[in-house]
Amino acid sequence: MKPESIRNIALVGHSGAGKTSLGESCLHITGATNRLGNVDDGTSILDCSDEEKEKRQTQQASVFSLSVDGTHINVIDTPGLADFCGQAIPALAAVETAVLVVSAVAGIEVNTRKMFERARGYGVGVIIAINKIDADNVNVEELVGQLQESFGAQCLPVNLPADGGKSVIRCLGGSGTPDFGNLDEAHTAVVEAVVGADDDLMEKYLGGEVSDDEVRKFTAVSVTQGELVPIVFTSARNGTGVQELLSAVINYAASPINGFHRTLVDGENKTEVDPAGADFVGQVFKIGSDIKSNIKYAHIRVLSGTLTHDTSLHTVTEKKGLRPGQVYRMMGGEHSDVDGGVAGDIVALAKLDVHLGDVLYSGAGGTIDMPVLPKPMFALAIESKTRGDEDKIAAAFKRFAEEDPCFKLDRNAATNETVIHGIGDVHLRTYLHRLTTHYKAEVITHPPKIPYRETITGSATDVEYTHKKQTGGAGQFGRVIINVLANERGAGYEFVDKIFGGAIDQSFRPSVDKGVRAQMVEGVLAGYPIVDVKVELTDGKTHPVDSKDIAFQIAGRGAFREGFMKANPILLEPIVTIEVTAPVDNLGDLQGDMASRRGQPIGQEMLPGQMAVLKASVPLAEVADYHSRLSSITGGQGSYMMELSHYQQVPAMVQQKIIADHGKKAEAG
Repeated sequence: MKPESIRNIALVGHSGAGKTSLGESCLHITGATNRLGNVDDGTSILDCSDEEKEKRQTQQASVFSLSVDGTHINVIDTPGLADFCGQAIPALAAVETAVLVVSAVAGIEVNTRKMFERARGYGVGVIIAINKIDADNVNVEELVGQLQESFGAQCLPVNLPADGGKSVIRCLGGSGTPDFGNLDEAHTAVVEAVVGADDDLMEKYLGGEVSDDEVRKFTAVSVTQGELVPIVFTSARNGTGVQELLSAVINYAASPINGFHRTLVDGENKTEVDPAGADFVGQVFKIGSDIKSNIKYAHIRVLSGTLTHDTSLHTVTEKKGLRPGQVYRMMGGEHSDVDGGVAGDIVALAKLDVHLGDVLYSGAGGTIDMPVLPKPMFALAIESKTRGDEDKIAAAFKRFAEEDPCFKLDRNAATNETVIHGIGDVHLRTYLHRLTTHYKAEVITHPPKIPYRETITGSATDVEYTHKKQTGGAGQFGRVIINVLANERGAGYEFVDKIFGGAIDQSFRPSVDKGVRAQMVEGVLAGYPIVDVKVELTDGKTHPVDSKDIAFQIAGRGAFREGFMKANPILLEPIVTIEVTAPVDNLGDLQGDMASRRGQPIGQEMLPGQMAVLKASVPLAEVADYHSRLSSITGGQGSYMMELSHYQQVPAMVQQKIIADHGKKAEAG
């Protein structure tokens, strides 16, 4: 196998567009499987887990391959639900081309737009497959117009549906009567898009000397550059256009040689990875587990050189060398042994201690950027339901986080809670269900506390505090005088020793700093961490016998508490930028709801298909329950994403309530 004869594609798009069904149809029509797998009846080999079969919904990326006319095609079937984008987006790191599957029935949906933008933003070409063209009452001509309006005039059909969606006709060299459009006009539009990718070819075209064969040589380049986004028409259900889709992949999708080349970064050095290079370079784009054995598999895109069982591998964090052992080719949930992987191929390794995004290499190494992932902002606080299950739960969540970069687990020091983060409620509930079924453990969940911060806007000078304790033995004594000042927002904490002379022994001055830091963690106003303050130690007193480290820690804490309360203390709350996609008819209700949540509008955008995007800046505390509210307003048709923007002062009335609630909880225990 040579890199020139390899094509790597990812099936991407919105949930329900038919990506998995299209993958199953490709496998069946090429003879890779002897029966057509069906998502609805649970016979799909690409939806491997019990959850996927039960819900008829892809949740994990699935890798498979097939052969067509001497071309080896690696395919990654990705989830279409936005909650599982942590499985879909990394797949772009392994391919030259994304096949954006669009339902002819549903049209352009939320994830259709997002995955197109992500693919082009990362640098891979796009082929659009309009699926379900044989469904009743579809208007594919109107849909093509919407695609061109949304993604550009470079979205052009390279074949056209005919016979009511029961067949397709090639625009290059085809004949027959299509359901819409004109073959000659479509042919001309494709040619002009392709020649635009090369100046010499454009000059020849203007001179009337370009043949179809010359055009075909440049199609992959034009697709990679975005000059052409081919549109093909399919019906996965009855196989219409599937063979033509595979032909389009061979003819229009770039090979690893003429496609998007990744850049290896080592410090200040940046080197384009040459597929013809001798040294092995590969990148982990997926971590998965065998359902039955729970063995960990690292899916590798080979970028240069050859990977065999005895290749000595290195990463930027593992310099000693790793031995890959057996090399595998995946087919959904199954795998087979192969001798190795050549440049451009996709293979898998078992039981290797590597992580998503890691670059493996045998010569010079570095890192390679992965596609940008959204920050998981939906969160649930958790605690073990059964005492003693903590280690089991931790192991499960560690595995989940390894396999899904949009699943996070952390311990929030500000709220003293263990919190899991994901893209949405469905995302986290899916993993909690997996925790129960696969790991036989359960957790109790509740909304996490909002991570407020405390700070000051004023100052307090010459704040004196003396800690004095007399016991039967040695006493404790420490006196400090400090200034508590507001620091610039985002500057953090600063401690300045301004004592001249020996008012406080040099050995005790760090103790004051230590005491202040301890109090900052606990907070003063409402129990939240303190940020952006400056403390100046100006004077104090040391006792020759009773002064010790703990005394000056306590004195530092006490002085800081008093100074903080005198320096106009305030609460800061996290502000997120939220982007809501919903039907146009719901826009007014959404705007009103957002205003009631103290949201500030940023802008809005109208989308094809009677959809709109509303952008706003809103306190995180106000959208903690937004998932259910949005579903209620839009009838389940809306979606949203949010990212932390900044912290800002809490309004006075809200601050009073937070402080009062903290006081009640403190009194209660």
